[in-house]
Parts: sequence; structure tokens; C-alpha cells
Amino acid sequence: MSTENQTATENELQHSHVEENQETTPEVVPSMDEFKEQLDHSFKKIKEGDILKGTVIGISDTEVTVDLGYYAEGIIKLEELSNNPRFSIHTDITTGEEISAIVLAEDDGHGNILLSRKRADDILAWERLSEELENKTVHTVKIAQAVKGGVVTYLHGIRAFIPASQLSIAYVEDLETWVDKEVEVIIITASPENKKLVLSGKEVEKEKAIKDRNSKISKLQKGIVTKGTVEKIVPYGAFVNIGDGLTGLLHISQICGRRIKSPNEIIKEGEEVTVKITDIKDGKISLSMKAVEAQEEIVENAEKVPSTYRSGGEATTGLADLLKNIKL
Repeated sequence: MSTENQTATENELQHSHVEENQETTPEVVPSMDEFKEQLDHSFKKIKEGDILKGTVIGISDTEVTVDLGYYAEGIIKLEELSNNPRFSIHTDITTGEEISAIVLAEDDGHGNILLSRKRADDILAWERLSEELENKTVHTVKIAQAVKGGVVTYLHGIRAFIPASQLSIAYVEDLETWVDKEVEVIIITASPENKKLVLSGKEVEKEKAIKDRNSKISKLQKGIVTKGTVEKIVPYGAFVNIGDGLTGLLHISQICGRRIKSPNEIIKEGEEVTVKITDIKDGKISLSMKAVEAQEEIVENAEKVPSTYRSGGEATTGLADLLKNIKL
């Protein structure tokens, strides 16, 4: 091989070696402090009652294996996985999932740490439930079964009771028809000491109804004249349904232009009436029939104004003169 060819070959080899070094990602080597921390953690002394976090690395028909990052792996027996009777070890837990569990025994007799997820869930869940009670957090739950006086469901793995009176705004006749239904609820009682968790779907419905009503009311305007149906008569007036789920108060003083002792003298329940919206305040609608009568009287009298004009172009009777004699 000539000297020139040998030099070229050496240059190519050197260039190839440089490129190879540039493409190779240097291995990250932990520092001594990091290595010591990892080592200390893996041999950290654990005791019964400790709540540990780990990653699911194995699932069988009877148990789950968890990598805790310690000197030994954790084992959770099937009966210690969940309080929910509908729990399935093959569908409700997955490999790679991070879970929390409490230590039941440092050694199960086979060199593993014996754990319980359901007991850890109980402790953590009650803390979470207390916060959600305070914040009025809305949850969607599935009804598991009907029992005396209500239904049973589960929230964060904790058995919860929904009284029949708290299922819905509407009257609940047959509790069995609610089984397997999904219901939006809030927590109304959370007592870890008594293991008592009570939920309400009724309160969620009421809150939605209030928001819906306020939204509709915000679109109303004072002065609108509309038809409505008298829903209920009370000593001080009547409640009139003006449509779209909205009801306003027709005060006894606003039923007609004269003084009456009872609303029944003029109106009856179920009767259709024409009312004017006179006020909207704090979610309450005030109505008046008297204002409608006065308005109709103005129009009627205005139609009777003579159209004869003097030569000077002025009307002999003006609308302003008529208004002076009308009591609103």
C-alpha cells in the first residue's frame, strides 16, 4: 500500500471514530451522594402501619406484586385490595399502576412485605372525603344495591348510603329501579370515627335548578306583559306560572284597582291571567294585574281622543290631560 493510500485510510478511520463518539450518548452515572441516597432508601427500616407507594409489577388470580423500591417486593392479597364487592383483580388494577398500601407485616414468611391497599385507601379516602365535604365536590356514582330506606354505592372505595329522601327532588317510589343507575351526588355526612358516609343527589338537582332558574330570570325584563296560570292562592296574593318553569308573586294589592279582602274574589287556581312584570330582585319575580288594567285603560282612553283639531293645529283634547285623571 502506498504512503498516500495508507494516510487516507488512517484519516477515514479517525474520522469514523470521531463520528461514532459524537453519536454515542454518554451514560448518566449517579453521583456518590445519589447512589448513597438510593441505597439508604432500599434498606430503610419499615414498620407495620407505614403507608408506602409502589408500582404494580405483577397480577395473578390471588395477589398483586408491587415494586416498592425497597430491599423486598410487596404482596397484596386479593382480599386486601378493595372494599368494593364488585372489584375485579383483572379489570380494576393494571400493571404499571402506582398505588398506596399500608404495611401489615415486614415479612410474609417468603421474604416479601405484606401490604393492604384497602386499609390504606380507607385512611387516605376519609381524609379526602372530609375535604370534599367542605368543598361540596360533585361526584358521579353508580348505585350498587337497594336497601331499607335508601340505596348503597361506593365513593373512593368507601361504602356510602343515599337515603331515599336524598336521591332526587322527585318522589322516589321504587328503589330497585335505581340499581345500576349513575347519579350525581355531593357528600352531606363524612364521619371516619363512625365509618358513616352519606351522599345526596337531591342537593345537586336543587343547585342545578337554582342556577337554571337564575339563568332564565336574567333574560326577563321589567315591564313585559305576559300570560300566566294561577298555581296557588295564598292570603297575601297568588303564585302565577308565567312559563318556562318560572313562577312570580302576584300580591293581593296588585290584583285589581280596588281593595279586596281575598284573592279568591277576583281569581281562581288554574285560571289564566294577564300580568305585567313589575320587579325582578334576588331571584324573585313580582307581577301585577292592576298595572295591565291601567295600561289597557290608557290605550282605551287614548283611542277615544277626538281627532278634531282647531284651525291653529292644536287638539281640543290631549293625551296628557287624560293621563292626569288615571290612577296607576
